[in-house]
Amino acid sequence: MEKLLQAASPTEWRRISVAVRYVGFAFIATAVNFLAQEMTIRVFPGYPLMLSILVGTLAGFAVKYVLDKKWIFFDDYTSHSSEAKKIVLYGLFSVLTTAIFWGFEITFWALWGTNLAKYVGGALGLAIGYVSKYALDRRFVFRAEGA
Repeated sequence: MEKLLQAASPTEWRRISVAVRYVGFAFIATAVNFLAQEMTIRVFPGYPLMLSILVGTLAGFAVKYVLDKKWIFFDDYTSHSSEAKKIVLYGLFSVLTTAIFWGFEITFWALWGTNLAKYVGGALGLAIGYVSKYALDRRFVFRAEGA
């Protein structure tokens, strides 16, 4: 193991560092998502499941965008129009990966009918979605050399 650590090049270490941050930020955004869902359920207990999922998704989106922009892709602000394009692309890819997340979350809830099942399905869906999203964002949204 020690030889592997010593043999890693600076580029490999950078990739490992980005991967660790990305996973950490995915956990943070997931926690924000689930906390927002739980708060929504507690504040509006009679409202449909979809309201909590939507609120959680919006909260997680905002946190994940800021963290990805600054700490994963090291993307600087250049102009209003450039930023708007990035947010729109990031949002479109989020819709695609959110469909994966919602599909798993709703399916688990429908199959087992518990909040625990809903959150397990959501976590699995988010994990699959985040891996897909990283590849899309790197290629199409944050195309800087640092990414």
